Amino acid sequence: MDLTELFEVKFFLLVLFSVVLPPAIYGLLLVKKAISRPTVLFLGVLLIVLAGVDIALINILSVSAKHTLSILDDKFFASQLKVALYLLPALFAGIGINVVSHILISHLVGAEKKFAQEHPHA
Repeated sequence: MDLTELFEVKFFLLVLFSVVLPPAIYGLLLVKKAISRPTVLFLGVLLIVLAGVDIALINILSVSAKHTLSILDDKFFASQLKVALYLLPALFAGIGINVVSHILISHLVGAEKKFAQEHPHA
């Protein structure tokens, strides 16, 4: 396998992890009428992990782009346009963080209510 083929595999992984999977997860969260807290927490953490994988792939691709002969990949991964590629991972990491914080806050609100019921004089 030469460098160009390896570059193509990494690029398709980047597309999968940044354009296909995160919108599918977000769509699933929006479409489901009933969903458990652990599932929501898992999907939120998964969005954060996918964002991390995206960032790693972008960095790997930018290093690989410098060693290929193609000028097109240099324009995307070895130039200032690379900064624009970080927007999708940042967006989906932000959504994932909001989902996780929603679960944590709703758990804490429930725990506070339970404590107030069990200890009315505290």
